[in-house]
Amino acid sequence: MSLLELIQEAQEALSRLLHNLFVSIRQLTRHTHSRGRRTTWRTDDILQREDGPLFAAEIGSELQKQFAILPGGRGINGSPIIVFPEFPTFSELEEEEIQNVLSYLTSVPSVAASGVGFILVIDRRLDRWAAVKATLLRIAGSFPGILHLVLVLRPTTLLQRTLSDFLFKYNKDEFKMKVVMLSSVTELHAYIDPGQLTTELGGTQEYCHDSWISHRTAIEAFALMVKTTAQTLQAFGTELAETELPNDAEATTNLLHTHTLKKDKMKEDLQVALSQGGRLLECINEPLQTDPEYNMTHDELENLATVQRLLGQLDETETAFDDFWERHRTKLEQCLQLRHFEQHFREVRAQLDVTLERLSGFSEVSVSPVHAEHVLRELNGHEEKACEVLDYALSLAGEGDRLIENSHYAEDSIRPKCIELRGVCEEISSTLRSKKSLLLRAMELHHALEKASRWCEEGIFLLASQPVDRCQSQDGAEAALQELERYLDTAPLHTLTDRSAICCQYEAVLTTQLRDQIEKVFQKQSSVQEMFEKRRVSLKKLAAKQTRPVQPVAPRPEVKSPQSSPNQQRKERRYSADNTICKKVESPVHNGSTRHASLSEEEENLAVLRRHVMNELLETERAYVEELLCVLEGYAAEMENPAMAHLIPSTLLSKKDVLFGNMPEIYQFHKRTFLKELEAYTDYPELVGRCFLERMKDLQIYEAYCQNKPRSESLWRQCSDCAFFQECQKKLEHKLGLDSYLLKPVQRITKYQLLLKELLKYSKGCDGCDDLQEALSSILGILKAVNDSMHLIAITGYEGNLSELGRLLMQGSFSVWTEHKKGHAKVKDLARFKPMQRHLFLHEKALLFCKRREENGEGYEKAPSYSFKHSLSMSAVGITENAKGDNKKFEIWCNSREEVFIVQAPTPEIKTAWVNEIRKVLTQQLKACRDASQQKSSDSVSPTPTSNNSSISLSPFRSSTQKNQKKQEEKKVEPSPISDTNSSSSPKHKGWNKASLSVDASEENDGYSSGEDPMNSDPEDEVGKKLAPGKYTVVADCEKAGPQELSVKSGDVVQLIREGEEGQWFVKNLRSSKEGWVAEANLLSLISESKSSQSLSSSDDSVSGNLSTSSSCSETYTSYSDIKP
Repeated sequence: MSLLELIQEAQEALSRLLHNLFVSIRQLTRHTHSRGRRTTWRTDDILQREDGPLFAAEIGSELQKQFAILPGGRGINGSPIIVFPEFPTFSELEEEEIQNVLSYLTSVPSVAASGVGFILVIDRRLDRWAAVKATLLRIAGSFPGILHLVLVLRPTTLLQRTLSDFLFKYNKDEFKMKVVMLSSVTELHAYIDPGQLTTELGGTQEYCHDSWISHRTAIEAFALMVKTTAQTLQAFGTELAETELPNDAEATTNLLHTHTLKKDKMKEDLQVALSQGGRLLECINEPLQTDPEYNMTHDELENLATVQRLLGQLDETETAFDDFWERHRTKLEQCLQLRHFEQHFREVRAQLDVTLERLSGFSEVSVSPVHAEHVLRELNGHEEKACEVLDYALSLAGEGDRLIENSHYAEDSIRPKCIELRGVCEEISSTLRSKKSLLLRAMELHHALEKASRWCEEGIFLLASQPVDRCQSQDGAEAALQELERYLDTAPLHTLTDRSAICCQYEAVLTTQLRDQIEKVFQKQSSVQEMFEKRRVSLKKLAAKQTRPVQPVAPRPEVKSPQSSPNQQRKERRYSADNTICKKVESPVHNGSTRHASLSEEEENLAVLRRHVMNELLETERAYVEELLCVLEGYAAEMENPAMAHLIPSTLLSKKDVLFGNMPEIYQFHKRTFLKELEAYTDYPELVGRCFLERMKDLQIYEAYCQNKPRSESLWRQCSDCAFFQECQKKLEHKLGLDSYLLKPVQRITKYQLLLKELLKYSKGCDGCDDLQEALSSILGILKAVNDSMHLIAITGYEGNLSELGRLLMQGSFSVWTEHKKGHAKVKDLARFKPMQRHLFLHEKALLFCKRREENGEGYEKAPSYSFKHSLSMSAVGITENAKGDNKKFEIWCNSREEVFIVQAPTPEIKTAWVNEIRKVLTQQLKACRDASQQKSSDSVSPTPTSNNSSISLSPFRSSTQKNQKKQEEKKVEPSPISDTNSSSSPKHKGWNKASLSVDASEENDGYSSGEDPMNSDPEDEVGKKLAPGKYTVVADCEKAGPQELSVKSGDVVQLIREGEEGQWFVKNLRSSKEGWVAEANLLSLISESKSSQSLSSSDDSVSGNLSTSSSCSETYTSYSDIKP
């Protein structure tokens, strides 16, 4: 039987009980109506009667007059007795009062008793006949019930009794009812048993009118309460039966709550009715409790029975209502369970669909072991997430089964959903198992291929690492052969044997790329085994025992001649060694073909090594692209995800460009362009340098990324602990934080130069060797530019635009002293005593002096900052390459040495690099000025020779006459259009001409500069200086670097005898009389010309002259702006 049928049965039972309850109420409150002489009876139900019953409470004042009472007695035939006691003012009563009282009294007895008819006892013993007659007439006209008999106790006085006897007989027919006139109560007892009469009428029945009114009022109130409760129950039951079940959980919950509140109110009303009925029953039984022998009247007995029956029916009604409510509540709760189940089913079904779609689109194809492991990790992540959804789905299906077991009314709706959930879960689990199995098999194949490839590569390294000279001996050859044999014994454990078996075994996971990899591995195995076999044949021949002829060789005497340079001796030694090797090769065992085979093996080994480096380049490039994509999708894209917006801190809002820099641009370049182009050189690794050279401009995007890195690092440190990054890292399942991945581009650009170095090492003599060397140099240039720019952006306090200073050439930290020609003499001494620490930035157009600030923070925040202090325009700068007393110092000066900066580098090498770079800048400026001068000369009228040309002096020393002449000429010269307005340390400078070649001889360190006459300078030879044989004074110590070289000390006088090869000079120390070789580069910084006026030569194609050194033997370069006409 369904729950609906049970509820309908409960409702029918409740209706039956309510009907019985209404019948009982009707018996309590029935009344009759009588109109005129015609008596009509009406027993409508109190709930349906339109007029409504009269209640004791409504006519309480009329009942209190006591002109008619219903004491509860019965006649012999069971007729109810109504007594009209003595009431002298009966005639004064209004008709409505009499009718209301009589109507109420006749409604009290039961229907059966009322149907027999009423007996009226009218007591008028103390009244007159006229009053008796009027009373009878009024009663006859207004009595509403059936009259069985009217008994009248006539007046007792003699006159009135006589009149009543006579007149009654005469007027008897007027009364229209059976009237019996009685003279005494004794005659009354003949009609009615005394036990049914009150004591006033000679009976034994005790009657209290006030108690009777009180009981009637209580009974009627109880009946009204029962009526109201019954109506409420009926209405509530109808509402429950007609309620439609909601379609959502929230509405069902609200409906259950509302019905529960109403039910509780119903229960309270029932309890109140039952409590009041109990009290009423106690009142009715009260006489019996005080007097057990008390006999109740018929009305009291009827009231008692009715109240008891009513209470019993109320109890049954409460029980039926409770059962009905329990069934209704169960239905609502099951409806709520169903709605929750349906809601959860929709949610988990959507999650299952998403999971199934994600798994269906998940590719288990992998291209390498690393990629396979990455894909497997991703699949494991999907599996963990899918397991959560599957557990939820299976739990929901179990919940549905429990609902069905508990006889849920919607079993037909729940069971299909449970079956559907289990089917989808099984499909997802099957898909996961299938993809995981394929991935594991693919990983197994990848590892087998990698294992075989690694064995091949290690074998190639083994072949390449066996030294040829050691194998020339029999023992060495045998040891090498045994080493090869041992390695070949490991082949079955590492190599692949049957190609068809491999393809058949892993057919389910084979892709085109995997098939190619298998083919390549088998080819590599074959090549390596062939190489091993060739090496074994060679070693077996070498290890064979045979008699070798001994060829005595006479020792060659070593001739030490001062005229032979160390380079020549090294060449001779190499020639001797080559001859020895050749003799060994010419032995009977080693013929020409063996040597060619060895060279072929070596070339093949180098090719394998190149392929190994190329594979590493490609694998790391692919991994790098994947890592960039992972960061951009897992972090950068999530910053735009509305679902993650609440996790992003305020400091990170709109800062995606700061945090990631131009990483999207880097990713697009590598993904779309660079990776594909690198893959095109897979089989030609020695040519990959061309790819780098073609994309060198694109690789400069790393400079912008590195410049933004400090800002990114600072922002990361502010937000690294926020929930957003933790959630993203959790989703990506990264062990490392975002900061490690933000460092990947910096690591990648530095990785290229390492890989290029390896390729270059294994590509000597190959076609693309020059391209590799150029690519390496370019990459190193990018790294240097990146490093320099990182320092450049840290400069603070410079008011101009750094980009206007040209390209940054070099930067570094130095100790700096300053000297000023003007001012107090102590300034120079103090400046020399305590140096300043400055960081110099050499640009194409200016040299910046900055002060390095303290480093604070961590990581990129620890990068130093630089406070701008001073700048020199390169058009106003001259240099002195060697300062006194220290080969790490050089001078930078301007304004004719009015301001000199003595710069000390950390090492001589750094000093040399800076001097060379500054010399290049000045040389380029010199060339630009020469070109401008020649253009100007060609545009003007052809000049005639003047005496100025004969006054040109090439000596660095200048007489006072020349100085005066120069001062006079300065007044006549016009400003040159070639002047630098960017200089921050000097005013606009004068121009130059050919006559301005003499330099002030009184300066401490004088020389020539980039402002020198272009006719006497050679820009192709770095200002055109050359060493010439002669005597020179040494200004710095120099230890010899080899046995054939000469060591000198400061103050020694040396003589340059002749120039050898590779920049070597044969030199004699006149103080120690020792001879030896000294490098030309060292001589330029060591020697000073003696007083014999030997000079360094400077030549040009058209004009030549001599430029003598100063007493300090230091070369000096200055700018054109410092030379006055």
